[in-house]
Parts: sequence; structure tokens; C-alpha cells
Amino acid sequence: MRGLGEALDPGFPYAVLRDLGTGVFTVDVSGRITFVNPWTERLLGRSAAELIGRDAHDLLHRRPDGGPVPRGRCPMMSPLDGGPCAQEGSEEHFLRADGTTVPIIWATTPLLLAGRRVGLVVVFNDFSLHRDAEERTAAHTAALEALTVRLNLVADVSSVLMSTVAAPGRITRLLRLLVPALGDWAAVDLRSERERTAGVLERVAVRSHSRPRSARRLEGPLPPLPPGSRPPVARATGGDEPARLSAGEVLGNPDAPLAATHRPLFERLGGHSAVVVPLRARRRHYGMLTVARAGGAPSLTGDEILLLTDIGRRLALVLDNARLYHEQRNVAETMQRQLLAPLPRVDHLRMAARYQPAQSTMEIGGDWYDAFLLSDGAMALVIGDVVGHDLEAASHMAEARNMLRALAWVHQEPPSVVMRCLDEAVTNTSDAPMATVVFARVEGPEGGPWRLHWVNAGHPPPLLVTDEGDARFLTRHGPLIGMNAALGLGLEWPDTCEDLPPECTLLLYTDGLVESRGRPIDLGMARLRHHASVLAGRTVDDFCDELLARLDPGGDDVALLALRLCPDGTGAPGGRPPPQSSYSPAAPNRAAPGSVQRNAPVQDASRDLPEE
Repeated sequence: MRGLGEALDPGFPYAVLRDLGTGVFTVDVSGRITFVNPWTERLLGRSAAELIGRDAHDLLHRRPDGGPVPRGRCPMMSPLDGGPCAQEGSEEHFLRADGTTVPIIWATTPLLLAGRRVGLVVVFNDFSLHRDAEERTAAHTAALEALTVRLNLVADVSSVLMSTVAAPGRITRLLRLLVPALGDWAAVDLRSERERTAGVLERVAVRSHSRPRSARRLEGPLPPLPPGSRPPVARATGGDEPARLSAGEVLGNPDAPLAATHRPLFERLGGHSAVVVPLRARRRHYGMLTVARAGGAPSLTGDEILLLTDIGRRLALVLDNARLYHEQRNVAETMQRQLLAPLPRVDHLRMAARYQPAQSTMEIGGDWYDAFLLSDGAMALVIGDVVGHDLEAASHMAEARNMLRALAWVHQEPPSVVMRCLDEAVTNTSDAPMATVVFARVEGPEGGPWRLHWVNAGHPPPLLVTDEGDARFLTRHGPLIGMNAALGLGLEWPDTCEDLPPECTLLLYTDGLVESRGRPIDLGMARLRHHASVLAGRTVDDFCDELLARLDPGGDDVALLALRLCPDGTGAPGGRPPPQSSYSPAAPNRAAPGSVQRNAPVQDASRDLPEE
């Protein structure tokens, strides 16, 4: 190894240039090549003999397509013409011996000998790998950005479709997301579910970025389709694949597929192309989603059509779930109305009942009311609540209600005896859970006076309101049904009697009216007493409706049974009966045993009997 003071081998600089891994060549002041290293030969595919003495710019410098570059625009050779002494760049291309061009990254610096400028040193390297990497990175970044935009759109679409807004509102919000993100206008056509228009398409929503008023005018039922248009429309709404539409074909050919449904859209909203996506879920066909492009925007790409197809599937599932929900709701409502009792018509009593289901899909609960005439002429009133608010609770409720009806009819003893028999029957013959019940008898001669004889099995106390607005709870309790006999507690249900003043209101209710997660039962009962006192002068129907509106119960199901006595003497033989309630939560084709009109529809109970 040489010391620091020793002279370098004359071949040392060439060894460095030979193994540098970068092309290096020199030119004289006229631009002719005077030296090349081996890497220059390798990168350009030319030998030193083919390079030395040639004009570097004319031989090598080219545009990306291989065309010549004017010498005045050559940044590499500009120092020879008085430009800056050093230059660098990465946008130039050199011509290889095989006629291809290679992108280069380069730098130049003056070549000085004895302090005199004799030319330039050009250092360059193949930049294609780096440029390809940059292009790949840019393409990857662009793809990620496009994917992010689509994922954000899908997330927004999912948020809209999963909201609690009704289906028409969700469709309108969906189109606000699709326009202008994916198209210049969009429309949703659904098959009508109404009996008279079954199978007819209805344009439920149209949105246009540039013509919003024209879009709104296009909404509504579509005219009947001509026979020739029905097959393509059926394929568009019931198929699995989206369909492309051309404005020229739709507008120029009346017999073109979907021309009958989409021609008005193109005529009023414009556009050059569209994609129609079928709305199909669980083998049911609901309609079609159309998204169109206008102006200079290109037609929807394959990826965008796939995205629209996915959105169409999601929308179809929302429509199908809404259908299932309404079907379940109708079944639940029908079953609940069959379980609830119609109210009898009795001369000296006016009654009203209300049932408000729990906030759940099935809307069936364990709360019930009942009113029926007994064999001794007394009116029986019942309010009860079986644990739970689902289909099982409803079936248990029906068991307990029917047991109580039978026991009350058979036993003429005080209500406490009926309650004890009910407790034993539920414990020994049913798997129903515990229940709370108020069983009362309204006793007295026709025309009054009347008294209330009742027993309470762990239920919220009845509320008695006079015609002057004085309200008080009738508080006296016994054990819950299903607990005493099961545990052998030996407890009793105390019988209680209360005189009922003329024109008073007796309210029986379940705990859902006065208790909720955010409201303790004491506060709820205080509010009930206050509002009942204020509403004492209303009709019995208004009394119930206003109580529900003012107390606004939520969460649990609620049952109400209100009894309004008439003035003294009303209902006596020869007198005219008071008007009765025309509303009942029970099924409309049912009438209560003991009604004045046997087998009359419940909603017509207020109709006077025809005079003989």
C-alpha cells in the first residue's frame, strides 16, 4: 500500500472510471466526444470507436419517441455556448445503437486542463428503472386514492341504507351520494306493491346535478308498458347483470330495449350513456337503478359498474328487509288484535281501551285488558301484565286471560277467591311466568248507585278520577300471580270495595305507562295523576288518547282500560243508553259477548239500534 506522499499510479483514474458503474464521457469545446468509459459503451450499446470523434448531441440526444432535439434546446451542451457551467437533469433521452431510447439522469461539469476550459465532462446513468418505479408508485398511489374514494362512497352508502329513515327517504339520500360522484343523473324505478297497480313501475326518485327541477317532475308512476317493452324491462329489473344504454340508441329507436322507460330521462336530463342495475334480493325483483353520464365525462368504467352493482344489491336488501319487516308487523298486529278483547256495550257504562305495543319488530307483548259481563249481571274489569314482551309472553298472556275469564264466570265469590284460584291454576297447569293483575267487579242496580269490588295482585294501583278532577290511587295489594302457590307462602289477596260517584272515571293501566328506564315509577305515577285530573272533563276516548300523548311512554308495551260512569239514573229500564266508543284495539270483525249488538263490527258500536 502506498503512503500518502507517494504519487498515484497513472492508470488509477482510468480504473476508477472503468469500475464506477456510471457512464462518463468527455467532449471538446465543439461538442465532439473525446473519451468514453466502459459503462458508456455498455449503456449505449456502442463501442468507443463508434463514439469518439462524433458530435455527442447529434449522435445521442433524442426525444422519448426517438425524434431529434434542436441543439438550442439541449441543456447538456449549453455550457459550451456560454450557459451555466454545471447542469443536471432527469428528463432527457439517449439513443442506443439498436434504435431504442433510454431515459437518463445526468450531470455536466466543465473539463479544465492547466486552468483552461477544454470541454465538458458528462456523467449519466440509465434512469428507466427509477422512472418505472416512480410511474408504478404514482399509478399505485392513484389506484389507492381511487379505491379510497370508492370505499368512502361505499361507507356513506352503507350509512344511508342502514339508517332508520323510511325506504323512500333512504333512496333519496342514496341518489344524493351517487350524483355527482358517479354520474350526472340517477333514477330509481320500483315495482309497485299496491293491489291495483301490481307490477307497474313507479319512478320513486330522480336526481340531476344540473337539472334538479326537471328531475323532480319525472318522479311518479310510469305509464303502462307496451307489450314489446315488457321483456327487456323484466330482464333489467329481474336479471343478474347490469345493462349499458346509449342515448343515441334510446332516443333514435323507439323499439330499443328500455326506450319506453328511459327515453324521457335522456330527453329531459341529457346524457350520452347510462348503466341500469337490477334491484334483486332473495329471488325477489324490486326494480332498477340507473346512473348516467353527460357532457365530456367518459362512460362508466368496468370498476365503476361493479361498484354500482354492489350498491344495487345493498339497496335491494334494504327493500327486501323493509318488506319482511312490514309482513312481520302485519302478522304481529293481526295476532295482537285477535288476542285483545272487544269491549261490551253496557247501558250505564262507557268504556275505552288502548294498546300501544313495545318498540320492537314483532310488537306483541304480555300486557292485556279485558271487560266482560258476569252471570250475576256485574261487569268484570281486568288489567294484567305477564313478564316479557314477545311472542312467548303473548301466548302466556292468552292463557292467563282465558283462565281468569273462566274462573270469574264460574265463581260468584269475592274477587279474592277468583285470584287465589287463578294463582293455583297458573302454577299447576301452565308454564307461564309471574304476572300482575287487577280484577274488579262493577256492581250495582241499573241506574246506580255503583260500587267497585276489586283485588290487586302486585299491579300498579287503579286511578279514580271524579268529574271535578279529584284523582287518587286505589292502593291495596296482594302477591303476584304464580308466586304464592309455587312457593307455598300462604298469602292472601285482600278484597276492597269503593263507592263509585256518578260520572267518575276509573283508569286501569300497565306499568309501561308510568315507568321507563329514564323515569322512575313514582314520578310517572305523579304525572299520570296530574294529567288525569286535568283531562277529567274530556270524553273517555279523548281521555285515553291525551294521556298517551302527554305521558309519551316508550320502550315497554302499554295497555289502558278506562271506565266512565254515567249520571244517576242513566241506564235504568226505559232510559236511552249513553253513546259508546267507536274505537277498539281488538280485531274489527269481533264483538264482545253481552254487547247490545250481537256480532256487530267493533268500529260501528256507537251506531244506534234501529227503532222498531
